[in-house]
Amino acid sequence: MARILGVDIPNNKRVVISLTYIYGIGKSLSTKILNECKIDLNKRVSDLSDDELSLIRKSISAFVIEGDLRRNKAMDIKRLMEIGSYRGIRHRKGLPVRGQRTKTNARTRKGPRKTVANKKIESK
Repeated sequence: MARILGVDIPNNKRVVISLTYIYGIGKSLSTKILNECKIDLNKRVSDLSDDELSLIRKSISAFVIEGDLRRNKAMDIKRLMEIGSYRGIRHRKGLPVRGQRTKTNARTRKGPRKTVANKKIESK
């Protein structure tokens, strides 16, 4: 396995796909990096030379990825919570942040359903 910035990328996959295993690199950024390095997109990681790997490492270092990106993202959320913005409050409560409905959906953010006991209504 090739190791780029502390992440093992799979040898048996194409380089374009393997680079997406690094947090912060998607398919479009991966393509951009490989075009910049003039490396064939269909090439497998196992077929890359050491020079090509070092070129990829060098071009990736220009972007904020992995630990730095995770840290920046966490700091942004923490800042929103500290200033008490609407989005920060939603983060704090564990509810959807971007305007989604919560009456029926939002199970990913809210977690499993918690059943609330019904009050008995007396009929007159």
